[in-house]
Amino acid sequence: MTPDAPTRMDDAVRKVLAALPEDADESVRQRPDDPDLRTWSYLPGDRPGLCLEAADDAVAAAVHELVDLAHSEHGARLVRDAMAVERLRRLAATGKEPAGDRYWWRLVGEPGSAAAWGWRLNGHHVGVHVVVDGDRVTYSPHFVGSEPARLPGGPGAGLRILGPEEDLARDLLRSLDPDQHRRAVASDLAPADILTGMDPVADPSVLPPGLGWESLDAHQRTLFERLVDRYLARLPDAYARACRAEAMAGQEALAFGWAGGEEVGDPHYYCVRSDAFLIEYDNTQDGANHAHSVLRHLRDDFGGDALRRHHRDHH
Repeated sequence: MTPDAPTRMDDAVRKVLAALPEDADESVRQRPDDPDLRTWSYLPGDRPGLCLEAADDAVAAAVHELVDLAHSEHGARLVRDAMAVERLRRLAATGKEPAGDRYWWRLVGEPGSAAAWGWRLNGHHVGVHVVVDGDRVTYSPHFVGSEPARLPGGPGAGLRILGPEEDLARDLLRSLDPDQHRRAVASDLAPADILTGMDPVADPSVLPPGLGWESLDAHQRTLFERLVDRYLARLPDAYARACRAEAMAGQEALAFGWAGGEEVGDPHYYCVRSDAFLIEYDNTQDGANHAHSVLRHLRDDFGGDALRRHHRDHH
């Protein structure tokens, strides 16, 4: 993200607010001391805030501008692709073209103030959480899912928006020798979902211990780095590089874990642990054609309490 990104994000938020009907402004706001600040969901269903399905073109365009500002080009495209897959899922389920996207935008705090503030975009298979704290911006939790994981037909037949996330992990798994494999694979049964789920605080202790960085050879470490970089590449470059540096500074804590089948089409799960962040991926539901992926920074989740701290200090 460029140095002027907080200002640009502030401007984009003001575009959203300016385009809202007068009676809608309060419904999209959330206080930094709201006890539900860390409540989030990637399941279907309504949320508080502004629903893009009911928004006019100007509001929707301003929200999409915010999505672009909060991501790399790849990350913004991934979020948009998840929304597009969700439209196809709804079309297949109802036989009707969706009137719009059922994703909810919400503002936390006041943009441009001395206090930290943020915004979120949530809906089925999308969870974007951004906090601006002075000239620092954080982006966690970051969730993207896809149902189906592989499009069965139509113009996008065969598309797998999370395909590299699966393939890179499988490449690493297949590179392991028998002893490494035994330590990496926690179970031949995959959990039904990511293990941290929608927990308000990400607890890495619930993840399988996995195979540590120190037990990998040079080629395997390259494969591991490619997998991690695939997730970090969703985010603005400067923040992604800082996260990577944090993880590599604590290499002794880096580990890769797997559960479930190992052949393409088997239900499966994997995780990456580090002192800085965790990564989870699962593809187990609907005949292993329904994928979830999440990146959570252990310090920066929901702004690392910056919103509550600033609200306390400034109010």
